Amino acid sequence: MNKITKNAARCKNCGDIIESTYTHDFVTCSCGNLSVDGGHDYLRRCFRDGEESFEELSESIEE
Repeated sequence: MNKITKNAARCKNCGDIIESTYTHDFVTCSCGNLSVDGGHDYLRRCFRDGEESFEELSESIEE
């Protein structure tokens, strides 16, 4: 099982790197294209301009 150590993504439209640090911490980039949620419990992505409009930066370790 993998444990999430970093829940983050970079919006390719505005360049913001956003990170969710705790459960239900819903964070949105400055242009409104990308949101991340879930902290270290789950990965959730919401995006307006398609999956190609952001870069995944999350990290996890094998437990």
